[in-house]
Amino acid sequence: MENICEWKNCKESGKFKAPLEKDNSKDYKWLCEEHIKLFNKSWNYFEGMSQSEIEFFLKSDITWHRPTQKFGSPDNFFNILWNNALNDKFGFFHGEKIISNIKNRKFTEKDRDAFNIMGLEFHADWPKIQKKFKTLVKKFHPDRNSGNKQFEDKLKKITLAYSHLKLLMTRK
Repeated sequence: MENICEWKNCKESGKFKAPLEKDNSKDYKWLCEEHIKLFNKSWNYFEGMSQSEIEFFLKSDITWHRPTQKFGSPDNFFNILWNNALNDKFGFFHGEKIISNIKNRKFTEKDRDAFNIMGLEFHADWPKIQKKFKTLVKKFHPDRNSGNKQFEDKLKKITLAYSHLKLLMTRK
């Protein structure tokens, strides 16, 4: 069934969609080529909005109009994970030093997985682990990767691997 142009007194074929509202709804009207051109010339999405409303819309459009959190906000997942990775709530590290010489140690499969996830050699020392962790956090942080879920998942694995290696370095 062919659509008829919905412009007043037009009987041409309506082949082009024009929105009815500014709210990005699925409602639209059909227009012919001549009338879609007229419509587009006069269409102003921001008509009737104040300058501050326009600026707010454009700013929120950067994040697809979804709420965001600063990395340092208390309820941000990565902030919680980061604090838990560095926080010694249970006193595991109390009075113990991070050892740097682990060359004669035998590693479990989980230990080897943690080194592999972080892209480190099995006998990397603590300063190398810390440096690599900082580099990987910067590389895979969602704010640097347009909120891509794959990068977020990768960063979770890296943080858990780092936490495991930190525990490994404190074992005697």
